[in-house]
Amino acid sequence: MAHLSPPSVDPQAALRWQCRPAVASAWLHEEVARRMQERLDWITCQPENWVHWEPLNGGLEAHGLLNQRYPGATCALVETNGARARHVERTLTPPWWQARRWLHARPQVLARVSQPAQMLWANMNLHMSEQPQALLQQWHQALAVDGFLMFSCLGPDTLKELRVLYQSLDWPAPSHEFTDMHDWGDMLIGVGFAEPVMDMERITLTFESPQRVLQELRGLGRNLHVGRFQALRGRTWHAKLLDAIEKNAMQLTFEVVYGHAFKPAPKLAVQAQSEITLDQMRAALTRGKAAGGGRSDLRDSLNQHE
Repeated sequence: MAHLSPPSVDPQAALRWQCRPAVASAWLHEEVARRMQERLDWITCQPENWVHWEPLNGGLEAHGLLNQRYPGATCALVETNGARARHVERTLTPPWWQARRWLHARPQVLARVSQPAQMLWANMNLHMSEQPQALLQQWHQALAVDGFLMFSCLGPDTLKELRVLYQSLDWPAPSHEFTDMHDWGDMLIGVGFAEPVMDMERITLTFESPQRVLQELRGLGRNLHVGRFQALRGRTWHAKLLDAIEKNAMQLTFEVVYGHAFKPAPKLAVQAQSEITLDQMRAALTRGKAAGGGRSDLRDSLNQHE
């Protein structure tokens, strides 16, 4: 199951999106990242090392906020696309005349995680993946025991105005379907995470023109739906789309899902007859005591906000 695509997602379209050239982070992604980093106030754990997963898509400004929050921590940035990795490195490396270029380590941009980290940060990536469960498994493997995952993605109510518009015109869906936060929680547990905490909010954006609507949507993603238009549309169709947006979809809803989970210690294998050493038992008890504080703080805080 971990290697199956969601039913509405075209895998080839998703791969093309991941390999696209990009020079900036979308405004909405930066805003979501800013809100997600505020949730770190509820976590007492201060990671000494962390991973920023696909920072160009997730938000380069947010990377600066996280560096301020964890000034002494080392960070590895993961970009699987070579051109995007070079752009991230150039953007985040201070110019030679600034002292911080020489006083701090240069950003380390990698194609994959080289050593487990205590935190993995992944903003607005999961809903555009053609194999989301496999991606969750990668994040689990990239974390050290008792490390934690912070992620965000779009939920099912996203672009509901545009979906109604397309349906009224008898057009294919304007985007693939987005996964509910409760299903993400189940998938987190399925790949080995523990104590997942999920919450969501809706953000409504108002635009000054239908052209601006389309411009924003191009920066946020692509239509990955397997049943989308299979050919190019002409000017007449484009004019009809702009007119319909101006009349019915100048405000768009984005449901943003936030997720948090810990990587637990591997469970001791128990069979009909098992042998567990005293050192194994002591290690398990020590991990259990150490993990108690910060997790319940976050869970209690989020439960108060639901």
